[in-house]
Amino acid sequence: MLGGVRPTGWFPLGAGRATSRAEPGAQGGDAAGDRQAPDGRQAVEALDAAEVGPVGAVGPTGSVGSAGSVGSAGSVSVVDATVAVVGGPSGSVPARPAVDVSPLPAGSHPGPMRLGVIDIGSNTVHLLVVDAHRGGQPQPAASVRAPLRLVELLDADGSLGPAGEQDLTACVLDMRQQADALGVHDLAAFATSALRDATNGEQVLDRVKGATGIAIGVLPGEEEARLTFLAVRRWFGWSAGRLLALDIGGGSLEIGAGMHEDPEVVASLPLGASRLSRDWLADNDPPKRAELAELRRYVRAQIAPVVGTIYHLGEHTRAVATSKTFRSLARIAGAEPYSRGPYTRRVLRRDDLAEVLARLSRMPVEERAGLPGVSASRAGQLVAGAVVAAEALDLFSIDEVEICPWALREGVILRRLDWLTSA
Repeated sequence: MLGGVRPTGWFPLGAGRATSRAEPGAQGGDAAGDRQAPDGRQAVEALDAAEVGPVGAVGPTGSVGSAGSVGSAGSVSVVDATVAVVGGPSGSVPARPAVDVSPLPAGSHPGPMRLGVIDIGSNTVHLLVVDAHRGGQPQPAASVRAPLRLVELLDADGSLGPAGEQDLTACVLDMRQQADALGVHDLAAFATSALRDATNGEQVLDRVKGATGIAIGVLPGEEEARLTFLAVRRWFGWSAGRLLALDIGGGSLEIGAGMHEDPEVVASLPLGASRLSRDWLADNDPPKRAELAELRRYVRAQIAPVVGTIYHLGEHTRAVATSKTFRSLARIAGAEPYSRGPYTRRVLRRDDLAEVLARLSRMPVEERAGLPGVSASRAGQLVAGAVVAAEALDLFSIDEVEICPWALREGVILRRLDWLTSA
């Protein structure tokens, strides 16, 4: 039992999701240069001046889903990607159903609650704790993170080996103990790209559950995009109009677009910064010009089919970016540091990004690690992340993106809060 309430469980994220309206609000965590605890995990820290970033995901090849009567999904061919369109013609292939594991019983849950979420991403395992109540802005209480880098622990056959499973188990158990010590009333846990792609991911998570008591749901790429979009919408509010949200994780690029809290189009593409660095830029540091050119062609080929699908719905009024990769790039380009707080407006302009990419591509990893807003653990994947960001902004004709401090974890918290407080 966590916080003396109930064991950890998962919750429905797909069909039948509750919708609520909240004021844009709280700050997140994940700033560069976090202090390391003596045992190697990141220390618990207040999030008053920190940031939060998401992770990546990849769906099945060429999967397209649509329903309703607004817009037109058509035939979208994306290599090794998942695109889900809400509002296409009838008869289209539906998007994959959301994960639904051990939901809490419906009923009133009055008063403030301390909620926690464990995000098992491709790069980092992150515990986010917030204090929240219905109709209120979730207030960050603490953040614990461990740079596990699961995407690099996968074997050649795509499985997570015994050593990686042992590290994951120890990390999840530690996160549970930290959540208990922090008085978390309700804890949810989810995994994204690395474990979803692992050939033995389901078996590994079954064993982790047996060892830790934590039931971990595997989050589909489409749901990552939806929940990240929800967080962005709640942060900026309805006045932001039609949103286009971009999120570069370790395993994938998530894209969402729409007018409402639930986006009309979501896409999950295999364009995560860690994935591309491993598969395309691992041989040379700094990378050769020919390697970068080949990577750019691949990235453009992945994103291009999604562009027309999104613009068919109407031009966005605001483009927003989340994730540590975008935040680091914005900081290098001159955005204010996160010590100035989450309410400081930060943008990344396409022209500035082109200059940053040119600089990064000439630097060895040690030099990149010394740049403002770049941690040593992320420096190796920053060039690939910059390529994805630059090509996305170019293909979507975005002059600048605004950096949103809320992302996937906040989206999970918000959806969880909706569920807990629904009658």
